[in-house]
Amino acid sequence: MKSVLDWLDHRTGVKQLVHEALFENVPGGARWRYVWGSTLVFCFAIQVITGLFLWLAYSPSSQTAWESVYYIQYEMWGGWFLRGLHHFTAQAMTVLLVIHLMQVVIDGAYKAPREVNFWSGVVLMLLTLALSLTGYLLPWDQKGYWATKVATNIAAITPVIGPSLQKIVVGGSDYGHHTITRFFALHAGIIPGAIIAFIVAHIYLFRRHGITAPKPKPKTGRPGRPDAAFWPEQVLRDAVACLAVLLVVLFLIFRYHGAELGSPADPSEQFSAARPEWYFLFLFELLKYFPGGTEVWGAIVIPTLLMAVLAAMPYIANWKLGHRFNLGFLWVMLAGVGVLTFLAMRADRSNPDYALAVHAAERDNKRVVELAQSPDGIPVSGAVTLLRNDAFTQGPKIFAKSCASCHRFDGHDALGGQPKDPQSAADLNGFASREWITGLFDPQRIVSLHYYGGTKLKGGKMVKFVQEDVAGFKEEEKALLQKAIVALSAEAQLKAQRTRDQADAALIETGTKALLGDKLGCMECHKFHDSGESSAPDLTGYGSKDWLTALLGNPGHDRFFGSRNDRMPAFGEEKQLSPQEISLVVDWLRGDWYEPAKVK
Repeated sequence: MKSVLDWLDHRTGVKQLVHEALFENVPGGARWRYVWGSTLVFCFAIQVITGLFLWLAYSPSSQTAWESVYYIQYEMWGGWFLRGLHHFTAQAMTVLLVIHLMQVVIDGAYKAPREVNFWSGVVLMLLTLALSLTGYLLPWDQKGYWATKVATNIAAITPVIGPSLQKIVVGGSDYGHHTITRFFALHAGIIPGAIIAFIVAHIYLFRRHGITAPKPKPKTGRPGRPDAAFWPEQVLRDAVACLAVLLVVLFLIFRYHGAELGSPADPSEQFSAARPEWYFLFLFELLKYFPGGTEVWGAIVIPTLLMAVLAAMPYIANWKLGHRFNLGFLWVMLAGVGVLTFLAMRADRSNPDYALAVHAAERDNKRVVELAQSPDGIPVSGAVTLLRNDAFTQGPKIFAKSCASCHRFDGHDALGGQPKDPQSAADLNGFASREWITGLFDPQRIVSLHYYGGTKLKGGKMVKFVQEDVAGFKEEEKALLQKAIVALSAEAQLKAQRTRDQADAALIETGTKALLGDKLGCMECHKFHDSGESSAPDLTGYGSKDWLTALLGNPGHDRFFGSRNDRMPAFGEEKQLSPQEISLVVDWLRGDWYEPAKVK
């Protein structure tokens, strides 16, 4: 073995390189304040290694990016851990960059002859932030897509070159395949290559000028700490610091089960929960103070001026009070970033609309994974169609947009919000279920907002029948009505009642006869299986998919309310909703959607 090592050293000089690396002189001996540069290199190495393994399973296109990240997160062995390690190490780098910058400025390690080394560090900081920004889009989920769209729109306001710059970055006028391939090229190739080059230059310059030791404190009667070699004490401190960073990252990985993956990017669905990562929130908040055409000041001018002052620090330090100015400037800038970040978070916490958007996003995130893991899996058309064709997620959105101006669903707009318009039609939560129909025959509840209270039908025959006739029913008639309710609800063939309906087949048969008989008087107005009158809605198939689809298509049809229709639009005939949208909202109202099998 010795002969092999001697041969290798003779050809490469590796022993001398290792000796120079490990036995560099450390003024004043090993210190914990010197560990931050090593932790940054350690984190970047993790980023490169994990990034290469992620690359093996990642497919950068608008129709395969989310799908491949889903595979990594949920199908590939250890993929969730790999993504989490890559994600949280990137966030750790941002924190370590700030600490390292503070240590450099406090120690005065930016002063001559170390100006170029300082500038290379500033460039490395900007490249690392650019690495985070470009990586945000790669999962091609809603959060990354819309946040990146905001970021590239900011680039568009750059004077003179803004629109052209945006077009180059986006890869055209629309966000799509070219956008993600360009961001991937930047994230996985160009920016890491530039970082490696600047790290080499940064370390070279650092070695050339040596460590800048902090100025000794006034004499205390104790001798100063002697110089020492980098090995072993400083190496040990660096290793302990790197281990501490790794432990924090591992805690976050297991705490959140890796990095978040939102629902697939969908340009047709506005995403109100989009926010930049926490380290860019200050800029998001700053732009609020520059409305309209003045946003160029918050997005371009002020950040550029701050970076210019940062870059000029080595020259400012030549002034008598320059170092103190630099320290004050750095602390004020970091405090400003912290305050703006806090204000952004506080504004979001107190914003009910944002809270609803986050809740909806979390629901969609969970739902799309359920659909992707269903027996049908991800269709050839791409994961984005999973939610587009899902009644569970699309139904509430369609209801909130087209129905909630009059109706409610469990007291709200189906998304948890409260419409501006007062409720003027029935609450459709549980429509056609046994419980819902039972409430309809309650003399007090029928005139409440839950049923007819907000409509012109509150003075109609149905209300009078319930309040006058039903209210006076004897026990025998009440029992017969309950059987009729069960039979009427069974017409809907609701998924939630399937087991009960099957068990109550005999009861349903009796209830059907009661509906068709004379004792309850239903056939005096309604039609039911070719019997009765048609001056009120036909109860044949009441609440079924076909019945509800026809009702939404044209509630003014003779089969339903005819001329007595109270303001409800003919969503189908007037083309206010497409056939697919009607089908989705009907399935949602009926509870017809895919549900994963429950684990026993």
